[in-house]
Amino acid sequence: MTTLGATLEGVSPGMVEIVVSPNPAILQQHGFVHGGVVSAIADSAAGYAALSLMPADTGALTTEFKITSCTCGSERILARGRVVKAGRTLALARAEVFAKTEGQES
Repeated sequence: MTTLGATLEGVSPGMVEIVVSPNPAILQQHGFVHGGVVSAIADSAAGYAALSLMPADTGALTTEFKITSCTCGSERILARGRVVKAGRTLALARAEVFAKTEGQES
């Protein structure tokens, strides 16, 4: 996340927010934040949200991942991961990614 310039914006049990501000190092050829960056912060937000509900001596690993995206410009990109269901061995988490401009999410 350091390489991407991503930071934790919010952490609570079952919920994590990660934000990245567009910069030339993470833009694709049309000037939008690269899909790989969006995918990385979405994956991390969901994974850390799941991890936040697990015992301290365990870890989380993504087993399935699907992303649908659109091209949009913004001041910041926010990934919000939330646990939908936490089981003993598997947690279902959902991440949504928003373009955030002047406090408005889209």
